[in-house]
Amino acid sequence: MSRTAVRAVRLGPRSVAALVLVGAVGVAAFGWPFLAPPDSQVSAHAEDAPWLFAGLLVLLVAVVAATISESGLGPKAVAMLGVLAATGAALRPIGAGTAGIEPMFFLLVLSGRVLGPGFGFVLGSVTMFASALLTGGVGPWMPFQMLAMGWFTMGAGLLPGAARLRGRAELALLACYGFLAAFAYGTIMNLAGWPFMGTMASNVSFDPHAAVPANLARFLAYCLATSMGWDLGRAVCTVVLTLTLGPAVLRALRRATRRAAFETPVTFDAPGA
Repeated sequence: MSRTAVRAVRLGPRSVAALVLVGAVGVAAFGWPFLAPPDSQVSAHAEDAPWLFAGLLVLLVAVVAATISESGLGPKAVAMLGVLAATGAALRPIGAGTAGIEPMFFLLVLSGRVLGPGFGFVLGSVTMFASALLTGGVGPWMPFQMLAMGWFTMGAGLLPGAARLRGRAELALLACYGFLAAFAYGTIMNLAGWPFMGTMASNVSFDPHAAVPANLARFLAYCLATSMGWDLGRAVCTVVLTLTLGPAVLRALRRATRRAAFETPVTFDAPGA
């Protein structure tokens, strides 16, 4: 028997256009050290560029969230968003200070899978924002984290077989995605923080006057020296939790979406009816 995937948010043309726009600007915000020539104005203001991009990303993520909300984030989906975002934010401090133990990631992977890419983007962004407030991790890196986590969760919603793939095959797919995405998240967040280093560590810091191959070598060295162990821990933790807790969490999420009947409009009886 075929299944129909339930989506808390149906992406319309405006939402897709907004996601594409913020994606393009996000690529520029993360990758400008490799996209801007050494003699460009961006490289000339290397110390200011991350701050400018951080402010821009705050506005863009807000615009995308508003656009998606206008397209169909109804009261039922808002309630689901609040519960999942609060749960994810509460899970983040559990692994604080312990390399890679971040259970929030596995919950977002499963939520994005069940509830779709539009809901996933909003959930990832809101969860990271709420967790930053909870843990005191507010800074110029937060908008980058919000965008990266939105991508991370949206990607799970774009995986194939949402309507038909179930059981071990689906768990294997989600575990593989979580493993790779955990490394991707760490790498792109390194891109966000790397230009802030200035000349503090000459062998691995960003040099605005160097050519792209030289900066790429510096960036790879920076990743290996600073985050590889943490990213590996995050990836392994996500895989283990997906394989062990995934079946129960997926069943709970799918049961909740069926009962919520997101595509059925909310109606209120007239007084005295």
